Amino acid sequence: VQADLMTLVSLGVHPLSVITALTVQDTMGVEDTLAIDADWISDQARCVLEDVPVGAFKVGLVGSVESVATIAEIVADYPDVPLVLDPVLASGRGDELASEDVIAAMCELLLPQTTVLTPNSHEARRLASEDSEEAADLSLEECAAALLDMGPEYVLVTGTHENTVDVSNALFAAGGLVRTDRWKRLPGSYHGSGCTLAAAIAANVAHGLDIPDAVHSAQEYTWQTLRFAYRAGMGQLVPDRFFWARDDEAADEGRPD
Repeated sequence: VQADLMTLVSLGVHPLSVITALTVQDTMGVEDTLAIDADWISDQARCVLEDVPVGAFKVGLVGSVESVATIAEIVADYPDVPLVLDPVLASGRGDELASEDVIAAMCELLLPQTTVLTPNSHEARRLASEDSEEAADLSLEECAAALLDMGPEYVLVTGTHENTVDVSNALFAAGGLVRTDRWKRLPGSYHGSGCTLAAAIAANVAHGLDIPDAVHSAQEYTWQTLRFAYRAGMGQLVPDRFFWARDDEAADEGRPD
């Protein structure tokens, strides 16, 4: 939630939070999660949606099957509002955050309503196939094709976890590959980079950018937040979502227009 809020504010949009789960976590990992009651999720969302028009939905950690069903019901009432879904299945150090039942519910109820799905390569393989051995053999192109068959309009597969010199992120749609963006691989491990990217895409979509441009601009912003990341605690580095506001000549290179 903090990652989303800071990213959205940094990119000039007004975030409206709906809490789906509470976590016990620090920069080293997630120790525990507590799913919020589905009725509370619905009440939070209906309250703000009846008050303020929204330009995009961004969904991350969902917490439970009941939460997935509730979120799906809410976004179905706003079919013209784009949905960016970050399928948070595990933390950066590998803590499991979604059961197989939750994953199945996401695939059945949320993916058909999703505008942009943003899995990393591990998440893409896990979502694309229930068979872990079969999933391991799938290429990222095959994963994207399988995910697109489940209903999302676009799938952005990020390559941070792949064994490559640069990080290659590929955006797919029904017609195939839309664009590939390659970024210099930065040293270190980062806490909340995936959340930052998905929230940045949602912000850009809310600003009216088309999906390919929104995705590219969000990647550029996220790479800069990682470039200027800092060590807040004893674990992973924290992306600097306000790198452009620092009194630092080096940050000028990534300053948003």
